[in-house]
Amino acid sequence: MAPTIRAPTLRGMSRLRVEFTIEPFVDGHPGEHVLAAWRAVEAQGAELSSGPFSSEAVVDEHQVDAVVGDLVRAAFAGGADRVSVQVERVGP
Repeated sequence: MAPTIRAPTLRGMSRLRVEFTIEPFVDGHPGEHVLAAWRAVEAQGAELSSGPFSSEAVVDEHQVDAVVGDLVRAAFAGGADRVSVQVERVGP
């Protein structure tokens, strides 16, 4: 008998930091490929923070699939050559 997999409840949700870098990149001059990814993240209701080399958003665990999928699709549709994503747990 296969084990039962249950979706996590809101009480058990974790917060995850999604950090991403989109190339090509020119410091201080984000191209359409970067702007498209930022818009995709913000459209998911996530607050975006951008730094000199990467951008990040902290999202609920249940949002991570949509946020990462949308940002990757938007970046490549906007002309990106490479998208690097790192996800880490930051809190309950």
